Amino acid sequence: MGTQDGAAGFGLDDPCVDDERAALECTYAGTMRWLESLDERNARPRDRTLLRDEPLPEKGVGAPQAVGDLWELAETRASASSGPRSFHFVVGGTTPAALAGDWVAATLDQVASSASGSPLAVDAERIATRWVAELVGLGRAADGSTDRWTGVMTSGATAANIVGLGAARQWWGEQHGVDIAQDGAFGLPPIRVFASGRVHASVEKALAVLGLGRGSIERMSDANDGKLGVQMFKDACESLDGAPAIVVATSGCADAGGFDPLGVMADVCDEHGLWLHVDGAFGLFAGALLDHAEKVAGVERARSVATDAHKWLNVPYDSGIAFLSDRAFAAKTFRQRAAYLPKASPDAPRRLIPANLVLESSRRARSFSLLAALRAWGASGYREHFDRCFRLAERLANTVREEPLLELVARPESVVVPFRCAPEGVRRRDLDALNVEVSRRVETVGRVAVGTTRLGGKVCFRPAIVGWRTRERHVDELVAEVLDALAFVGAM
Repeated sequence: MGTQDGAAGFGLDDPCVDDERAALECTYAGTMRWLESLDERNARPRDRTLLRDEPLPEKGVGAPQAVGDLWELAETRASASSGPRSFHFVVGGTTPAALAGDWVAATLDQVASSASGSPLAVDAERIATRWVAELVGLGRAADGSTDRWTGVMTSGATAANIVGLGAARQWWGEQHGVDIAQDGAFGLPPIRVFASGRVHASVEKALAVLGLGRGSIERMSDANDGKLGVQMFKDACESLDGAPAIVVATSGCADAGGFDPLGVMADVCDEHGLWLHVDGAFGLFAGALLDHAEKVAGVERARSVATDAHKWLNVPYDSGIAFLSDRAFAAKTFRQRAAYLPKASPDAPRRLIPANLVLESSRRARSFSLLAALRAWGASGYREHFDRCFRLAERLANTVREEPLLELVARPESVVVPFRCAPEGVRRRDLDALNVEVSRRVETVGRVAVGTTRLGGKVCFRPAIVGWRTRERHVDELVAEVLDALAFVGAM
């Protein structure tokens, strides 16, 4: 079917309807094949060579062929990051409801920047983020209210940290009588940012993007594991003599899963009138469990909190959340004004304009996946999931303790279990090189995916257990793969 504007030249004709149906059928079939193979699939792809460059085809192959080609590439080149053997980067995989919710989001293709684009997407975001706050105990303020927080979705915890720290920067400027969002930070004194040695690289990136500088972080720790030096921190805050500063607390550090003492930090921030920002990319969800809630006790007293839904909640990449106790500072930082852009809705004044609180002006409806996942499992389902991950981490730690060839590098505080190979007879100074070689062998084999880090001056593995598909046998398989790699390296 031709069109007056020449669209038929781009293939936009009647066969496209059949193409669309065939492409979606191909997608469904490929999805089911992939999901059914995940339990036995290696975590690393078989083919890791550089994908061959090709010129843009002059004539398209059609949607079914294009989708089929993509699935063919995925068969050998895609990581099984949502599978049970992926322990790298704190990747949780995708629950069935979350996956389906993401399909709905792509199908409806909503503009989630404001209610003008999609009231459904904006309302779903408000409800889903409030449910997350309730799940982790963030919604319970000291006065008993549950609506103190504004939640807004981002591309991940890095963007959520930028939102929280962007709001903190605006607050800091106003303490000096300057509207930084409007007038810039020219003439202001250097900002001071206090954190423990566990502060994440995404916080450094956020400070760099915001013009505050990576070098503004003062790490209040003299311990190998980065733990907060409480007295050092208190003395530093006292030395401010009433000047404003930003404090960043970490809940669930990337290397060892450790938690900063939020209650202590909140007390000091209250005493000196400081902004407390919490980076709780995955550790925030410990607050959902009675046995572990003390790890994040005090988070409700923060002024901004960052977390990821695509980690422990197991929704698709990329889905972060920024929580703001007072969204006015973020609104001043991230708002955009133009004659064509929408204003607050008079018929629904509670409806936010999310694009005015985050980096992205163009936003997809990430909330559909999160809302579907939370509705599917409910609070009890997620608590069971979190608890099982803790128990699997404990099983892994105990296995490492009992294995003479392995060494637990730090006592696990959450679901990250740092350990290394430490066979008898190998000099301590040679263990780092040995573990590097073992990790290379594990990656080459590709049965499991597990990263390494340097903790307390030691190179070690840092498996993170957050995936809903992971079971005891997969954790045991991780240990077996490391030991096999150690034997291979030792035999070379």
